[in-house]
Amino acid sequence: MKLKVNDQEVETGAINLLELSQELELPSAGVAVAVNQRMIPRTEWKTFTLNDGDNILIIKAVCGG
Repeated sequence: MKLKVNDQEVETGAINLLELSQELELPSAGVAVAVNQRMIPRTEWKTFTLNDGDNILIIKAVCGG
């Protein structure tokens, strides 16, 4: 399946957001994810099914100011 992750096309076998986060090696904290402009709480990642063509935005928290 093809997804757009932070404006880059990604080919994945992940079927849900949790699998995608593991595939992309995202940290276990400090990350927010939106799918098609809708924020998805981490508690829903395991049950949130991905669809071909989904637009995903990953935001990582950083320290500093």
